[in-house]
Amino acid sequence: MLNIPRIVIAGTQSGVGKTSFSLGLIRALVRKGLNVAPFKVGPDFLDPTYLRLAAKRQCHNLDGWMMGQDYVESLFIQAATGAQVAVVEGVMGMFDGMSPGSLEGSTAQVAAILKAPVILVVDAGGMAGSLAAMAQGYARFHNDVKVAGVIANKVGSASHANLLKAALEAPGAPPLLGGIVRGSFPELKSRHLGLVTASQREDVEEKLEMLADTVEKAVDLEAVMTMARQAPLMAEPTYSEPISAENTSIQVCARLGVAWDEAFHFYYPDNLKALEKAGLELVRFSPISDIKLPEGLDAIYYGGGYPEQHAGELAGNETMLEEAKNFCASGRPVYAECGGLIYLSRGVEDGDGKRWPLVGKLAAWTRMLGRFRALGYVEARLTSQSLFGAEGDRLRGHRFHYSELMEDPAAEPEWSQVYELVRPRNGEKSPEGYQHGHTLASYAHIHFASAAGAADKFAERIMEVKAG
Repeated sequence: MLNIPRIVIAGTQSGVGKTSFSLGLIRALVRKGLNVAPFKVGPDFLDPTYLRLAAKRQCHNLDGWMMGQDYVESLFIQAATGAQVAVVEGVMGMFDGMSPGSLEGSTAQVAAILKAPVILVVDAGGMAGSLAAMAQGYARFHNDVKVAGVIANKVGSASHANLLKAALEAPGAPPLLGGIVRGSFPELKSRHLGLVTASQREDVEEKLEMLADTVEKAVDLEAVMTMARQAPLMAEPTYSEPISAENTSIQVCARLGVAWDEAFHFYYPDNLKALEKAGLELVRFSPISDIKLPEGLDAIYYGGGYPEQHAGELAGNETMLEEAKNFCASGRPVYAECGGLIYLSRGVEDGDGKRWPLVGKLAAWTRMLGRFRALGYVEARLTSQSLFGAEGDRLRGHRFHYSELMEDPAAEPEWSQVYELVRPRNGEKSPEGYQHGHTLASYAHIHFASAAGAADKFAERIMEVKAG
C-alpha cells in the first residue's frame, strides 16, 4: 500500500476562484519547501501550464471518462511518486461532468477514484448562514466523495469571514479553512479557450507569488496538509503498462516530429510518453521559427494550440510550409489535431476577414468565429482503417474550437472521413476525421488511453510505412 497525501480542489461552479486558489496553494506549499505534484481534472490544456510552473513539476490531466478509472489511478500514483503532497485542481462545478445524471468526467469522480478529501471553493460574497446549507449539501450529495473543508472566496472583510466560520461550525458542516477578501487574487487573463498559456505571460512568476501571498495570509495551510495526510493508503497501480516511469530498454524504431512552439503545444504528457514507450523517438520542432524539418523524420504530429494567433508568422515561414507540404506528399504518416488541422488546411481566415495561406494539404479553408463552434466530449468511432486502428475501434477525446472548415475536404478525390464522432451527452453523430493516404486531420483531441493499444497501433503504422 502507498501513502500519498493528496487533496482535490473543487468549486461549486465555474468562476468561483478554484484556479487562483489552486495556484496560490501550490506555490505557497512549494515556498515551504514541499515537493508538490500538480494535477488537473478534465481535458483542459491551459490550466496545466500554470499548475506546472506553480509546482515546478510536470502537471498531468486526470479524466475518468476519457481515460477510465484504472488509468486515472495508476497515472496519479506514478506521477505523484516522490512528491510530499499532490494537489488536484477540479473542473467546472464539483458534480458537473459528461452528463447531469452521472459523475463521469467530473471532479467528484476523480475525487472518488483517488479517495481524496475535497476542499470546496465557494463564492461567498453576500452569504452568511446560507454557506452552511450549501456546504452541507455538497458534503452529503454523494457517499463516495468527502468534502473536508471550505474556502470562502470574495468575502467582504475579515469580520465577514469570521461570520462564515461560525455559520459552518453551528450545524457541523465542513470547517472553514480560510476566507479570501474580494479583490485579493490578481486577475489571470484569458482568451477564447480559457486562460492565456502561462508561457505567453511575462509576469507569470510575479502573479504566482502574489497568489501565494494571498493564500498564505488567508488560509490555514497546516489544516490543509493535515487533511491531505488523512487520505487513505492507495493500492499499487493495476494498469498493465507503466505510464510515467522511464524504461531504458525500449528500442527506438522511428522518429516522430512533434510541432512545439507558441502556436502548437496542446499535448497530454502521458500521450507523448505512450508514443515513446511504443518505440518512437520524439523530435520537437517549431513551425514558426524553424526553416526546415528535423532530419530523418518518419512521421509528424501537429497538436493543438493557437495557430490563428500566429497566422502571420506561420504564413510568412514559406520554407517550412513547403517542407510540411512535401512531407505530406511523401506518403509518410502525419497526424494533426485541431490547431494542427488548421495548419494543414489551405489557410485560415481571421476575425477581420483576412486570409493567411498555410500548408494546403487539407482541401479546405478554415475561418475563425466569434464564439465556439464545438465544445465537449466526443467518441471517435472508426469507420475505416486509420492511423490508430481498424474499422470498429473507438477512441475518446474532446473538442473545443472557435474555427470551422469552410469546405468539406471529403468532397475532394482521395479524401475520406474515417471517424463517426458521437457526442455522449445527446448521442448526436457527425462524420469527421479527414484522411488522405497516411495523413489524418481532425478537430478532436484524442486521449490514447481511451483505446487499448492506440499509441502502439500508431507506432506500428509508422514503422510499416517506413519499412515500405
